[in-house]
Amino acid sequence: MAPIAAALVRSQSRLSSSLSAVSNRYSCISLFPSTNPTAGFTACLPSPAGARHFHDWRFPLSHRAAVRSSAAVADRFERRFATAATQNSYEGILTPLAKPGGGEFGKYYSLPALNDPRIDRLPFSIRILLESAIRNCDEFQVSEKDVEKIIEWESSAPKQVEIPFKPARVLLQDFTGVPAVVDLACMRDAMNKLGSDSNKINPLVPVDLVIDHSVQVDVARSENAVQANMELEFQRNKERFAFLKWGSNAFHNMLVVPPGSGIVHQVNLEYLGRVVFNSGGILYPDSVVGTDSHTTMIDGLGVAGWGVGGIEAEAAMLGQPMSMVLPGVVGFKLSGKLTNGVTATDLVLTVTQMLRKHGVVGKFVEFYGEGMSELPLADRATIANMSPEYGATMGFFPVDHVTLQYLKLTGRSDETVAMIESYLRANKMFVDHSQAQAERVYSSYLELNLEEVEPCVSGPKRPHDRVPLKEMKEDWQSCLDNKSGFKVSSLHLLLLA
Repeated sequence: MAPIAAALVRSQSRLSSSLSAVSNRYSCISLFPSTNPTAGFTACLPSPAGARHFHDWRFPLSHRAAVRSSAAVADRFERRFATAATQNSYEGILTPLAKPGGGEFGKYYSLPALNDPRIDRLPFSIRILLESAIRNCDEFQVSEKDVEKIIEWESSAPKQVEIPFKPARVLLQDFTGVPAVVDLACMRDAMNKLGSDSNKINPLVPVDLVIDHSVQVDVARSENAVQANMELEFQRNKERFAFLKWGSNAFHNMLVVPPGSGIVHQVNLEYLGRVVFNSGGILYPDSVVGTDSHTTMIDGLGVAGWGVGGIEAEAAMLGQPMSMVLPGVVGFKLSGKLTNGVTATDLVLTVTQMLRKHGVVGKFVEFYGEGMSELPLADRATIANMSPEYGATMGFFPVDHVTLQYLKLTGRSDETVAMIESYLRANKMFVDHSQAQAERVYSSYLELNLEEVEPCVSGPKRPHDRVPLKEMKEDWQSCLDNKSGFKVSSLHLLLLA
């Protein structure tokens, strides 16, 4: 456990240094509750030069004693802070969602109850941001002004305004997830040293950690290859796996998926993706940020998700909103149906080329049109997975009957699927291809007839240079004198020979 122990020591040292820096700068006027009934908590002011600080050895109270003696003040401040941060400005639109056979699934913040025609024109991806802002509106982290910015998306998005966003959950893989769990462990250790309850340190949103980046293939072409590789994997990563297993048992709201279960994005699609959360009787759309750039694959399931850095993910774990620029949304209309012999790869390369040419960096891409009804979820997930390649924050496919079929196929219960459909229909987030769709507004538009997609080749040297298969021979010959070299590798040429 030497590396993890060393990491714990370094984190504790940083924490102690931070505490010393703060205490050097501030000197508390009083460590005890004020007799003034209007005073909410003890005031602290910058210390003049030469002042005596509460951490000074000459001061009669040590660090721990000072913290304990001010417990009453801290409790009063915590109660006042909690009260201020739990009063939602939109409690009036909290609506029960009835079950088809009687009873109710729970309650939800109803967007139609706002009776605002601007919401009907919003893209589905922006409605997810809007619902999150309404549900978390406490006038502290999220305000009514933030909600209004999102409702006024048509005019506010071009102005590059910032909004807070609180994702429903966080997705980690084992490499980037370990530092986050180490930091939580260090926070618990600090709580212990301060004489407080370390069990209070937990992620505030569900955290799913999938162990899939430790795989190495040492044994192949034998019946016991999988078992042999798994045994070697556990031997090499014993310390890390043991630490992560401790974290899964020690922390609430944390799920660790063991090795050998599949890649993180596959597990996210088939098992972890909720589509709609039911937490404490409150229903809301699933959304996720992950520490992997291809977290966007989940967008094919109708779950808003994208990759972020470790600091952002850890802040989201601790309940902090992400500050993000309200993005523009590119509407990508699909029509027709893929012809025989055309694969999802051909479609993805075509879509990627179109989006790179259009320019979608920092934007959402939302797919719509009757062609969606003919597109399997596997193809949708493949397109969404390529978001980092075409530069968009996410490539989003709203939930429709294809999504519901996939949820049933992957083992979600009938009751869960019924809850998902009922909620999304009630909150106007479901696409029913058998009905006329209300017109939605996008920042810009693209259109692709799926029948025009043809077999093609691209990469790996320059994956953005798509070459139709029928033009492969002529293109290769033209590249002989090209200074930038060949667009595709010799391997592709051999496969085509």
